[in-house]
Amino acid sequence: MRKYMITVSELAVYPIKSCCQNVVTERLVDAFGFSGDRRWMVVDKSGKFITQRQYPRLVLVAVEEQDSGIVISAEGMEPLAITTPSVSDTSQLSVQVWKDECQAISAGSEADEWFSHFLGIECCLVWMPDTFLRQVDRAYASTGDQVSFADGFSFLLISEASLQSLNERLDAAVPMRRFRPNIVVSGCDPHEEDRWDRIRIGDIEFSVAKPCSRCVMTTVDTGKGVKTGEPLRTLASYRRQGNGIFFGQNLVHHGQGEIKAGMAVEVLKYK
Repeated sequence: MRKYMITVSELAVYPIKSCCQNVVTERLVDAFGFSGDRRWMVVDKSGKFITQRQYPRLVLVAVEEQDSGIVISAEGMEPLAITTPSVSDTSQLSVQVWKDECQAISAGSEADEWFSHFLGIECCLVWMPDTFLRQVDRAYASTGDQVSFADGFSFLLISEASLQSLNERLDAAVPMRRFRPNIVVSGCDPHEEDRWDRIRIGDIEFSVAKPCSRCVMTTVDTGKGVKTGEPLRTLASYRRQGNGIFFGQNLVHHGQGEIKAGMAVEVLKYK
């Protein structure tokens, strides 16, 4: 019998893909995942997505969510309020996230100029409205399961115990935000989430689709916006499988509702 209850210890959203996280105490889950999560994205002039992999400074961009849109800010830059564009009066663009081609709406010239100045390249900010769809990989999800501008899945779950196990191996501990999870849980063993097949939080069930393959983004110092060698080097020493280095689990949600910090995590099925 389990000695401790597994609970949600932290929730996070990332309004603009690859920019700073916002920690929240509760969040609605809609068709795309957490409401507002990665519905905005920076793209280059050809429409291809831009991330911290190429431009680690993106992590220094803070995003304040408002009813009318977002406010972006960063050191050395004037804050900019961006109104969520209207689908009816704004032209749509074709953009690329990995191999996926999907549609988006331009956030306007002011937003484009702000990010172009901050990154030192010509780029654009785009937004995905509810009516634009992007299918989750059918190898792990059903037809109709949607995802926003996240790499491939709406949710990433990591346990506090898994991070503690990693930090015990590092010379300098790293914070959870290096890994950009949406759901952090406590009360389980290190990497116990690897064995979960299906879980429930509140009224929402999740399939544990696949382990999350980690990349150079985990090495970006979130306070400085520069790459370091860790923790990827250490992770590779004990979390490598085949050609991948894995940490955390990607989830597919089934249903909509609300999730709050402190909620119990029920493991419905193990692998």
